[in-house]
Amino acid sequence: MSSDAVPALPESGGAGRDPRPARSRAVLIEAASRLLAEGGIEAVTIGAVTRAARVSRATLYRHFGTGTELLAAAFEQLLPPVPPAPESGDLRERLVALVAKQAELIEQAPLHLTLLSWLGLSMPDTGTVDEDAGERPRLRTLKRRIIAQYREPFDAIFSGAEAAGLREDVDTEVVLAQLGGPLIFNRLVTGRPSDAAFCARLVDDFLAANTRP
Repeated sequence: MSSDAVPALPESGGAGRDPRPARSRAVLIEAASRLLAEGGIEAVTIGAVTRAARVSRATLYRHFGTGTELLAAAFEQLLPPVPPAPESGDLRERLVALVAKQAELIEQAPLHLTLLSWLGLSMPDTGTVDEDAGERPRLRTLKRRIIAQYREPFDAIFSGAEAAGLREDVDTEVVLAQLGGPLIFNRLVTGRPSDAAFCARLVDDFLAANTRP
């Protein structure tokens, strides 16, 4: 999708502000989301969105400074929920159940996998999440939301009494890479199913490396 930057105009605030900008923005996101769900990223072009929403390009660029920003808003509209942390069982059982749920989500939700792949290509090669936030705020917000949704179930497990036997330097973000990364790799590269046995092996390897002696 074209991402030529056009300065976005600020919307006026206040209780008596014109409701039309909010309506046109919602119409644009709805049109982009529908195109994304039906045809993938390639279908979400500036021309296709403005035709579907029946608005001008100038109106689109008043709300979204780049095509990337519009696509980020569309992805956020369609973002599938991440499974919560299982509430029962010991540490291993809860981790295996959580990883298995995430594997199922990746296997059965092509849009979710597309989102993760697109985020990896859309973010800068260097720098932190907070850099250039003023230039691509919706893209940054989307990435923060993805990170938070994936972290929260693991944080919930690691904050419980069952996790007392883990090393103190366990980093949740590293855990996400160790346990979630292979699921995405299987789906994109190997074609191997991330079944119950595979998920259990991931967890067992993680526990073997991170449990206190």
